[in-house]
Amino acid sequence: MAAAEENTSLFLIFILTMIALPLVPYTIMRLCRAASEKARTIHCRCLGCHRSGKYRKSIYKRISNFSTCSNLTIILLWIVMIFLVYYIKHASREVQVFEPFSILGLEPGASESEIKKSYRRLSIQYHPDKNPDPEAHKFFVEYISKAYQALTDPVSRENYEKYGHPDGRQGLQMGIALPKFLLNIDGASGGIMLLGIVGFCILLPLMIAVIYLSRSSKYTGNYVMHQTLSTYYYFMKPSLAPSKVMDVFIKAAEYMEMPVRRSDDEPLQKLFVAVRSELNLDLKNIKTEQAKFWKQHPSLVKMELLIQAHLTRESFVLTPALLKDYRHMLELAPRLLEELVKIAVLPRNPHGFGWLRPATGVIELSQNIIQAVPLSARKASGGNSEGIAPFLQLPYFTEATVKKIARKKIRAFQELCDMSVEDRAALLTQVAGLSEDQARDVDLVLEMIPSIEVDIKCETEGEEGIQEGDVVTMYAWVSLHRRNGLIAALPHCPNFPFHKEENFWLLLADAASNDVWLSQKVSFMDEATAITAASKAIQETQEALGASAKEIGIAVREAVDKVKKGSRLVMGKFQAPAEGTHNLTSFCLCDSWIGCDTKTSFKLKVLKRSRAGTRGHVPEEGLVAAAEDGIEEEEEEEEEEYDDYESEYSDDEEDEKKKGKGKGKVPNGAAHQEADSDIDSGSDE
Repeated sequence: MAAAEENTSLFLIFILTMIALPLVPYTIMRLCRAASEKARTIHCRCLGCHRSGKYRKSIYKRISNFSTCSNLTIILLWIVMIFLVYYIKHASREVQVFEPFSILGLEPGASESEIKKSYRRLSIQYHPDKNPDPEAHKFFVEYISKAYQALTDPVSRENYEKYGHPDGRQGLQMGIALPKFLLNIDGASGGIMLLGIVGFCILLPLMIAVIYLSRSSKYTGNYVMHQTLSTYYYFMKPSLAPSKVMDVFIKAAEYMEMPVRRSDDEPLQKLFVAVRSELNLDLKNIKTEQAKFWKQHPSLVKMELLIQAHLTRESFVLTPALLKDYRHMLELAPRLLEELVKIAVLPRNPHGFGWLRPATGVIELSQNIIQAVPLSARKASGGNSEGIAPFLQLPYFTEATVKKIARKKIRAFQELCDMSVEDRAALLTQVAGLSEDQARDVDLVLEMIPSIEVDIKCETEGEEGIQEGDVVTMYAWVSLHRRNGLIAALPHCPNFPFHKEENFWLLLADAASNDVWLSQKVSFMDEATAITAASKAIQETQEALGASAKEIGIAVREAVDKVKKGSRLVMGKFQAPAEGTHNLTSFCLCDSWIGCDTKTSFKLKVLKRSRAGTRGHVPEEGLVAAAEDGIEEEEEEEEEEYDDYESEYSDDEEDEKKKGKGKGKVPNGAAHQEADSDIDSGSDE
């Protein structure tokens, strides 16, 4: 009996150990991660964002955020562990050590007369002739009789005092960590044990491996399907217009797999009528265009209509089933757009450059989706080249509101941002017709909009000047400022129902040839990671230049101070092109805000490689000539005409000449750009 109880306890200890080994470290890791995450109150505080419910810390919201599958599984396993500990402790208490004095109810060292007296008393109570209970008979034989024998028989007492048992030395007993019913290897028990071994040791690991391999072969590390990347790669073209990016974006495999129900036909027909003006249909042949639109794949039709419903803020007309698909579509959109940007800047041509035009178009589409602004709002109108899209991201702003403030000569978004608080409040309340609370919400959003400065430099490490074929290193400090003093913040996007962080894309490109030389995503959310990356990069660069330990320490401290003040270091390498002066532009584009993007132009002077392979010094005359050459006319590149809006980043040479007057471009990539909204003028200070 004791052996069976001991085996059962060992089995439970084995199960407890197998649960505790992965659960304890995983729980500690989750708690440490939760403790390291700062409580963020960096979201927009306007009434629209508050009503969206994304940041509301209600009890239901907290429970729903906590009640994930992983959290519930952890809690369940801890409950099982606590129960096992309690049961094992209780079971081990029942298995008592053989103590003859305590069995007879005597104190150690009792006399022989006391032992006999106690034995007679217990015999009357438990003897089979006096008590017919089987448990009493078992207790009398196994405990009372052995205890009396151990204390009265000289040999048994000697064995007890010497070995702790009246029968003398006991053999070594080993328990098996299996339940009692599995120890009887006969009949059904043997089959159950065999099935358990096969299932737990063979089938379960095989099933886990198959599920993991099937999922990993279908998805990338960013949880985007491989089929989606293949589709994006196939349809990506160098001259892809911004409005045509939508046609590529909706072809994602995740969207194509979404169900198309017959019950969706009528709601989609009504939605088509509501968003028809945004579909770029030829009004002269409207019937033919409509028939052509509905002949597309049903999934494509559904996705485009759902996206247009979001951009035009018509989602309230959707049925519950379509609303569920609509939310799923928006949940997948940020990661799909990020992968689409990566596909656009993927090196393709013989020189290893990506494409600028589709990359900027994808980022523009991302801005419009996050802010729920129609693509048609980017069209130039009323002498305003930037369109009304930046205004529509502000709360309570409509097309009518923009027309009202335009009467007061406020046509550019930057003009509204540059106004004083008092003047802007007067404009919004007296001209635009907003209340004081609504005007205050507009100010809160304007304070959240980031202002970007880029300080960029290109050089060859350890050399003076750049020769063709050299490995050129780009150093760019991207600095972010807000009027409210925050660095890391979540964008104002009350119509986007999910958590979205700001991301910026830094593109070093040749706008004339549509080539992207370098690209990198920049985030201001994680300061600790940025400090580590900047410190390591600066240290490696200084060590390569042969700097002393003191100089390295000073450089690292300066980099850390910059990061803490809201700057991020971006580094990249590229091979110097052929000899000549190359007109480059650096774009810093936000994927969430409309109107805070910046760009700056500079010249990269590349020298001819010397015959002997020695490095030539850049003469000062060359630098002066390069600076004077900043206003030279560039050959106009023929642009394909589209019947939709033009990207604000498409290179118009006449605009470039207007911007270039009165300012020279800096040679060899040394340029500093003040934060200047490209929506306003697109120029550099």
